[in-house]
Amino acid sequence: MIHNPLEQRSLDAAVFDARSATLEFDQARSWLRSAPAGPMEPLAAEVWVLDPALEQIVLIRHRWRGLVPPGGKVEPGESPRQGAARELAEESGLRPRLLERPAAVAVRSFHPDWPRTLSLSYAAIADPAQPLTAEVGQPALWRRLDEDWGTFFPQDPDRVRQYVKTLRTGAVG
Repeated sequence: MIHNPLEQRSLDAAVFDARSATLEFDQARSWLRSAPAGPMEPLAAEVWVLDPALEQIVLIRHRWRGLVPPGGKVEPGESPRQGAARELAEESGLRPRLLERPAAVAVRSFHPDWPRTLSLSYAAIADPAQPLTAEVGQPALWRRLDEDWGTFFPQDPDRVRQYVKTLRTGAVG
């Protein structure tokens, strides 16, 4: 149960974005219906930054998760969209406009010892010629989408590719 108004504001924004996400994984919307009755820490958000040709993605080399999209914990009072944009800027130096509709909603654990939580993915288009400014110890890089990447979340490359298909067909509203 959430009693802090800032945390409630973050949760309300997460629920709204989860309902409108283009793709759903891990039965996230069903999980979300029962989740507010218990602890929901941390909310997580990431950005799938794609090049204009939809052939490359920005990834961060996390110290133990491998290659992952830029993202992290949503801070109290911050919407998941704001958290995703902040994490993207901190981890890559990029500040592109996030696409209006969230790309995906999922439920996952970000560490083997942590509970499962809601994760929202947003998308943005950026020029690969823009320099990437990474955080210390977590290099940022562009990777081709037709290549797999070593990650703690092995389903992520296929999930991003599925989303890119919706972009190419115009199925994203």
